[in-house]
Amino acid sequence: MAKKAGYYSVLSHLWIQWIMLGGILLNTFMVYPNIFHNVPETLESTMDWMDVASPHTYFPPLGFASILTGVLAGILVWKVKPARKWVLFSLLAILLEGAASILFEWPRNEIMFIEGDDIHSAEFLKQTVMEFKIVHWFRVMCNIVGSLFIFIGFIKFDRFMTAKGNN
Repeated sequence: MAKKAGYYSVLSHLWIQWIMLGGILLNTFMVYPNIFHNVPETLESTMDWMDVASPHTYFPPLGFASILTGVLAGILVWKVKPARKWVLFSLLAILLEGAASILFEWPRNEIMFIEGDDIHSAEFLKQTVMEFKIVHWFRVMCNIVGSLFIFIGFIKFDRFMTAKGNN
């Protein structure tokens, strides 16, 4: 029973992590080019079309789910040495991405979208966007690496269980 729980916990973390990766790639290549192409004007118009839902309504809960499933997967596969490090590396990558979001992106979101040009100059907003983009690429890399690590962890776990006849 514990073997199946480990399998499904790693699979759940993999699934959620791939959803996170897809979401961040969608933001990177479809949403952000529209938001940042003519700062500060596009920051203002962005708030109009993100009135109902935005990345802020999507990523924090999904990121939290990724962390929870990563912790659970780490606990449940701890005894499976070939998979353990990959699951933990994935969790570390996601924790780094989350820390970058909270510490660097969220304050810049406030500057760009809440305070905007009512408080800040166009030059300051452009500088903030540049900083946001730099940190965003770090987050993209963390998501790619985390997704690759959990995929490897899932394969290692599955192969270990199959080799032991515990499938």
